[in-house]
Amino acid sequence: MDILKEIKFGPSGLIPVIIQDAETNEILMQAYMNEEALKISLDTGLVHFFSRSRKKLWRKGETSGHIQEIKEIFLDCDGDSLLIKAEQRVAACHLGYKSCFFRKLDKGKWDIVAAKVFNPEKTYEKE
Repeated sequence: MDILKEIKFGPSGLIPVIIQDAETNEILMQAYMNEEALKISLDTGLVHFFSRSRKKLWRKGETSGHIQEIKEIFLDCDGDSLLIKAEQRVAACHLGYKSCFFRKLDKGKWDIVAAKVFNPEKTYEKE
């Protein structure tokens, strides 16, 4: 793909990706993609990432069903970061919040500023 030539994957082969709600513009999460995750995302229209801890590809929502459908993709001016506007089904955060950014620094402490939208214990039950 010609578009991949303009993307600067880092030394580890990864590029940071910010996911933003396409409707509300709320920042939902940040993760990483390698070239394969980006290609699969482009082919399927669903966001895929590369897990640095598990060292493998994964589709957002593969366990929870909380998928992210790609609406738009932006490349930053340096070519080393992506912004994806997506339609988020239910929530992005595995802790039960719509956004992973549910804590706000206030007077030297982190305050939770959002309500949970699902129960992660039920969603991620061990079978």
